[in-house]
Amino acid sequence: MTGAASGIGAATASRLRAAGYDVVGVDRAEADVVADLGTPDGRARAVAEAAERCAGTLGGIVTCAGLAGEPRRAGSLLAAVNYFGTVDVLDGLRPHLVPGGAAVAISSNSTTVQPGVPADLVEACLSHDEELSARMADARGAMAAYPATKLAVAHWVRRQATGPEWAGAGLRLNAIAPGMIDTPMITGMRADPEAGPLLDMLPIPVGRPGRPEEIAALVEFLLGPDGAFFCGSVVFCDGGSDALLRTRDWPAAWDISVRDLGQQLS
Repeated sequence: MTGAASGIGAATASRLRAAGYDVVGVDRAEADVVADLGTPDGRARAVAEAAERCAGTLGGIVTCAGLAGEPRRAGSLLAAVNYFGTVDVLDGLRPHLVPGGAAVAISSNSTTVQPGVPADLVEACLSHDEELSARMADARGAMAAYPATKLAVAHWVRRQATGPEWAGAGLRLNAIAPGMIDTPMITGMRADPEAGPLLDMLPIPVGRPGRPEEIAALVEFLLGPDGAFFCGSVVFCDGGSDALLRTRDWPAAWDISVRDLGQQLS
């Protein structure tokens, strides 16, 4: 599990350990594996040491590591950690998953409720061009890079989950899109004079931010046998924000005209 030292990752690690899982935590400090997922070398180290600690056999992978889109943070850092730090770890550890194993990535409801997500940055990430993604993320800024990197994670999960290396190999891959969760990440953003007021603009129909433990419960479900029929799902757990702001955008009907079918299959 990446991002295991704080926030959603810490809550999830605690819940899984209580349920009897042997959790190998990865983070920049206070973890079983100390590694910086913002660099290729750090990701390689995380994969190698995690695989060694589990003797090459994994039942599940959870990628919770991520950085908030704070205005004074470099956008390139978000691209490095949020996207590449997720997909490189999933790709690297996938061969160690046992048949029936599962992986859960953390996306975000900012992918749908935040306006102006830069589509070109999403595509740069999905092309796995880290240098280009870094340049584009810096040009766009961290506040725009955050939803772009999280949207890229969601699209990567949906693209990979149904393929031969995941579903075809008996492995499950899904994502969770949390809304505003009461974590140190949100606390830091609230203290920022630019980002803080924007958080207050997000409507949450249930009337409160989420708790890390609520996301942890969903992670445990998706990892376990009761989640065995989930494949390529992006599960929103956001107190109703996405449903309120785009009520009829999803589910979206599929136009199976010849032209659209060709685009879907390409």
